[in-house]
Amino acid sequence: MEKKILIETSARHVHLSREDMDVLFGKGAELTVKKDLSQPGQYISHERVDVVGPKKTIASVGIIGPLRPHTQVEVSLTDARTLGVTAAVRESGKTDGTEGIKLVGPAGEVELVDGVIAAKRHIHLVPETAAQWGLENGQNVCVKVEGERSLIFDEVVVRISDKFADAMHIDTDEANAAALIPNSYGTILD
Repeated sequence: MEKKILIETSARHVHLSREDMDVLFGKGAELTVKKDLSQPGQYISHERVDVVGPKKTIASVGIIGPLRPHTQVEVSLTDARTLGVTAAVRESGKTDGTEGIKLVGPAGEVELVDGVIAAKRHIHLVPETAAQWGLENGQNVCVKVEGERSLIFDEVVVRISDKFADAMHIDTDEANAAALIPNSYGTILD
């Protein structure tokens, strides 16, 4: 059975905690939906922040809602070099021991002590698809991409939840390396 998975590019973005949202946008401010994303309940908001590193600033970085328990900045490794920081390659939410950075919003600024990551490439699957394909939560797989710049992504972590929609997420550096276009698919290898 061929295991084809939609590959989506996850551009640089920020996840904010309630506390940091209040500092950056004002007490009680809320994120407003600009566009729903493919994962249920996730959206890119109208609100933006500047990410200020020791070397440079990346202005107007999108915020993905809803708010989360912990603030996190997800960048590509190229973005990290531009900012002058080291982004640990990690699964989302695993920020212990990572570098911090400054976020600037219209109402204030926040100096994070940790939270900068380059998200580890991953596949979101609903339990039914995972069972059909014989995959387990936390398993690492390889995904082959065909095309002008064919390649195999190694160490792609499988994440399973009934709150997901089936899709693989990579960052912009990885998408560019494979010359991917929107609605590209990869094949999970056995």
